[in-house]
Amino acid sequence: QVQLVQSGGGLVQAGGSLRLSCTASGSIRSINIMGWYRQAPGKQRELVGTITSGGNTNYADSVKGRFTISRDNSKNTEYLQMNGLKPEDTAVYYCNADVYGNADAYSRLRDFEVWGRGALVTVSS
Repeated sequence: QVQLVQSGGGLVQAGGSLRLSCTASGSIRSINIMGWYRQAPGKQRELVGTITSGGNTNYADSVKGRFTISRDNSKNTEYLQMNGLKPEDTAVYYCNADVYGNADAYSRLRDFEVWGRGALVTVSS
C-alpha cells in the first residue's frame, strides 16, 4: 500500500523555523507533483505550495519568501522549510503526492493521489 509518512512539526516561537518532511513508500513507479497543505482550527484546508518532479515550485502568497519546498526524488521525499513563522501559520500540515503506481496489492498501475496524516505546527506569539 502506498503511503506518505510525515515527520517534523511541533511548537516554535514566532520568528522561528521548522522543517517538515514527507516520504512516500510502497509500489511507486513515479511521483509527479508533491505538495503541502495546511488546515488551521475552524478553517478549510488550504494550499501551501507544490513542487514538480523537475523542481519547479509554486507557493501561496501568504508564505512566499518564508517557506521553501524541496524534494529528493531518489528518496521519494519532499521537505517544507518554514522560516519566519507567524502565529497565523499555526495549523495541521499535510503532504500530498500524485503517484503513478499500485495503490495496493490488488490495484493495477494507475495515477492516484495520496495524503499524509498531518503534522501539527504551533507558533506561539
